Amino acid sequence: MIITYYGAASVKVQIGDTVLAFNPVSKESKQKASRFGANIALISVNHPDYNGSENAAFGDKQPFVVDGPGEYESSGIFIKGIKTDGPNGLINTAYSVLFENIRMVHLGGIGSKEIAAEAKEAMGSIDIVFVPLSGEGILPADEAYDLASSFEPAFIIPLHGGEKGKGTPLDKFLEEAGEDAPEFLDKLTVKKKDLEGKESEIVFLSSVL
Repeated sequence: MIITYYGAASVKVQIGDTVLAFNPVSKESKQKASRFGANIALISVNHPDYNGSENAAFGDKQPFVVDGPGEYESSGIFIKGIKTDGPNGLINTAYSVLFENIRMVHLGGIGSKEIAAEAKEAMGSIDIVFVPLSGEGILPADEAYDLASSFEPAFIIPLHGGEKGKGTPLDKFLEEAGEDAPEFLDKLTVKKKDLEGKESEIVFLSSVL
C-alpha cells in the first residue's frame, strides 16, 4: 500500500492498479487541487475543500463515488460511512475502509471528538487513522489527537497542520502527543506486517503539491 498526501484532507491510497481518493479538492476550492485517476472517491463533506470527485476522474478511470453514510463495496473494497458532526453545521462522513486486509479510517472534516460508542464499534479494529488538524469549523488539533489515539490504531497520520514552530495546529498536535521533531515523508509504503506491534505511532506526510 502506498499512501500519498495531496494537501487539505486529500489522500491517495494505492495498491497495484487500484486507487482510492479520500476527499479530493474541488477546482472551486481555494486550496490547491490535484487530478489523478481513482477507482473510488470518498467525499466526507459537501464543500469544495472535500468534494472534488471530478478530479478523481482521469483517462479511463471514472471513480465510484461515495458521498455519505452507509455501507458500500466496490473493487473488492469494503467501506462504512459514519455520520458525524461536520464544520459549521454541515454533515461529515467518517469512512472506515478495508483494503487488502488493512483497515483505515479517514475522519474527514470532523467537528467534534464525540463519536457514539456504537459508531466506533462499527468502524472495526483500526490500523491507520487520517485526522485533519485545521480548517474552518474543524476539531481543534489537541482534541484531534485525543480522538485519533482513542481508536488505538497502529499509525496516526495528521493532515493539514502547517509547519512546526509557527503557532500552527501542528504545534498543538505535537504538544498533545508529546512529540518534538517530526520527520516528514514524501509518501508512506506499508504492508500489513509493518503494522504489527505499533501503537498510535505518528507518521507525518509532506504534501506533494
